[in-house]
Amino acid sequence: MAPRPFWKGYLKLSLVTCAVAMMPATTESQRVRFHTLNRKTGDRIFTQYVDAETGKPVEDEEQAKGYAKAEDEYVVLEDEELEAVRLESTRTIDIEEFVPRESIEWVYYDTPYYVTPNDEVGEEAFSVIREAMASKDVVGISRLVLSGRERAVMIEPRDKGIVLWTLRYGDEVRDEDEYFKGVGGKPDGKMLDMVKGIIADRTKPWSEAMVKDPVQDKLLEIIKSKQKKGGHKAPKTEAEPEPERPSNVIDIMSALKRSLEDKPSASKRKSR
Repeated sequence: MAPRPFWKGYLKLSLVTCAVAMMPATTESQRVRFHTLNRKTGDRIFTQYVDAETGKPVEDEEQAKGYAKAEDEYVVLEDEELEAVRLESTRTIDIEEFVPRESIEWVYYDTPYYVTPNDEVGEEAFSVIREAMASKDVVGISRLVLSGRERAVMIEPRDKGIVLWTLRYGDEVRDEDEYFKGVGGKPDGKMLDMVKGIIADRTKPWSEAMVKDPVQDKLLEIIKSKQKKGGHKAPKTEAEPEPERPSNVIDIMSALKRSLEDKPSASKRKSR
């Protein structure tokens, strides 16, 4: 069953407007989650705000927001001051401009949402905007208020719908040159060809099996076992040995040759 809309409003391009609904494209609701319990009583334990110096609980009305200006020194902001800078919730995704899809660096992508028409009347306008963007191979750029913060968003046509990505703020993205500028240049041509051969041999179609969570599956097995056996303890697993650290002196050419020699046969690959 499709989830309830996270947001409802309008998609607008110039004079073309249509009602749309927006749902998160990802979910963590299926993940195994745990509560913290009192082992003796079996009751849940709740967190509580306490004063760092006195250790005494602090009631809600006594709690305030503070910006650290120095160690143990804070600028306190009152609720009225915080409310004054909050943006009014807007209900329109007004596409301000279009840019080539590849011009937005992946590191700016934050959270994806599915956007769909919210009534039959707006389906035609929705489809026109979607198909026009797809034909020009561009994405739309707009701004949208979510959770009290204005975000730049990217609107991307995808099959019969539209995917909206919130984009990270500029101060959240680090400059890659600070990390990559010292990395070496072109490698040996013969080694490069050998690695290309290994890549070609291991290239296969994408499968969702590659993103399964084996830890989650094992946790569910343990939980199911405990439910059946009334608190049966899971068997202890032997700790995996620490992997042997590679030597600093590596014969790369020799390793590449062995990799090519040890590549699985076609029959073995098919049987996986």
